[in-house]
Amino acid sequence: MLIGVIADDFTGASDIAVTLSKGIPGEGGLKTTLYLGTPDCKAADGVEAGVIALKSRSIPAAEAVSQSLAAARWLLAQGCKQIVFKYCSTFDSTAQGNIGPVAEALAALVDERAVPVCPAFPSMGRTVYQGHLFVHDRLLNESGMEHHPLTPMKDADIRRVLQSQSISKSGHIAWQTVSKGAAAVREALNHAYANGDTLTVIDALDDEDLIAIGAACSDAKLLTGGSGIAIGLPHNFIKRGEAAGSIGGVPHIDGPEAILVGSCSSTTLRQISEHAKSHPVMMVSVDDVMTSKVSSAELVSFIRANEGKSPLVFTSGDKADVARAQSEYGREKVSATLDELFGKTALELVNRGIRRLVVGGGETSGAVVSALNLGELKIGNEIDTGVPALVSPGDKPIALALKSGNFGGCDFFAKAVDSLRGK
Repeated sequence: MLIGVIADDFTGASDIAVTLSKGIPGEGGLKTTLYLGTPDCKAADGVEAGVIALKSRSIPAAEAVSQSLAAARWLLAQGCKQIVFKYCSTFDSTAQGNIGPVAEALAALVDERAVPVCPAFPSMGRTVYQGHLFVHDRLLNESGMEHHPLTPMKDADIRRVLQSQSISKSGHIAWQTVSKGAAAVREALNHAYANGDTLTVIDALDDEDLIAIGAACSDAKLLTGGSGIAIGLPHNFIKRGEAAGSIGGVPHIDGPEAILVGSCSSTTLRQISEHAKSHPVMMVSVDDVMTSKVSSAELVSFIRANEGKSPLVFTSGDKADVARAQSEYGREKVSATLDELFGKTALELVNRGIRRLVVGGGETSGAVVSALNLGELKIGNEIDTGVPALVSPGDKPIALALKSGNFGGCDFFAKAVDSLRGK
C-alpha cells in the first residue's frame, strides 16, 4: 500500500477514494479500496491506496484523535509511505475540533511539520484564497454552512478556525506563491518547517494549484485536506515507477433500490424536490421520529410498496425545523435517533432483498454503512463529481452511492439509481 487515507466521515471517504482511483486524466490512478472502519486484518495484496472511513467528525475530539491514530497505525503497518487526513471541503468542525486536534496528533505520530491544510475542491466550488474558504462566490460563513445543524461554520478564515482548535503554531502559503508552481510551494513548505509551523494552510483556486501542491508534497509523510488534495498524489508514485496507473471499475448490480436521505442542505432539498416530480417520496417528521410515532417499519413498508419506482424517504425538514427540534430534544439525541432510524431501515431493506442503496448526507451514510457492517467496498465509476458507485464483496453484493449533502446535480437521485444498475 502506497497511500493511506483517514476520512472523518463515510461520504468523504468515498469522495477521496474515487479521486485516488481516477488520478490525473489520461494517466489513471491507484488501485483503491475503501474500508468501513479500521480493519482488524492485513490488507489484500495489490491495494495501492487504502481509505479508512471513520465517523469521527462530530464526536468528542479525544475520541476522534484516538480513532484516527489507530487508523494511521494500521495504514503504516500496511507499508503506506504517505498518510492523508481527509475532512470536508467546507472544513466542518467546531471551535474544539476535530480537524486541528487530529491533524496535530497525526503530525506527532509520523514526526512531521509544515503539514499542508487545504480543504479546496474547485470542481465543487470550494476554493481557498488568502487563507479564507469560499463556496462558489460566497465566504464559507455566508454560504449556508453557518446554519449547519452539527458544525455551523461562522468564520471563513481557516487560519483562525484552525488556531482556535490547535495548540501548536500554524502558517500560511498564499496563492501568489502557489501560482508559481511546485518548486515555489516546496520552498515555502521548507521555510514553514524551519519556522517550526506544525500545520500550514495553503491557498488553491483550481485543480492546477492542487496538482502543484501534490507535486511539492511528493515525499511528505502527511497531508490534510478535502478530496482535492489527492488529485495529484497518484502521479507522484506513477512517475517514480511504484504504480502503473489503473482505471477503476466494478460490476453493476441489478435488483430493487431505495433512497434514504438525512441531509437538510439546500442542494439536497432541491434534489428531493426534483425527484418527487416523477417518483414516490415520503417525508418523515423529526418530531414523529423523536416521539416514536414513526419507526423503521413505516419506512420499509413505503419503500416495499413502491418497489421499482426509486422510492425516496427523507427527514430533511427546513433548517428552522431542524434547529427547533434540536433545541427541544437536544442536538446529540436528535442526531443519534435519526442515525438509528436510517440504520435499522437500511438493514431491514437489505435483509428483504434491496440490492441498491443511495444515501444522502454524511451522518446518514455513516449510520447506514455501520448498520450493514460491510467491511470494505470496491470503487466503481464516478456517478457525479465526488460520488462513486461502491460495491460490497460477497455472493450477494450491494451497490451503494453515498452522497454528501452539498454534492450532486439536480437529478442526482435518479441518476445514481440508474448508474448503480449499469445504465
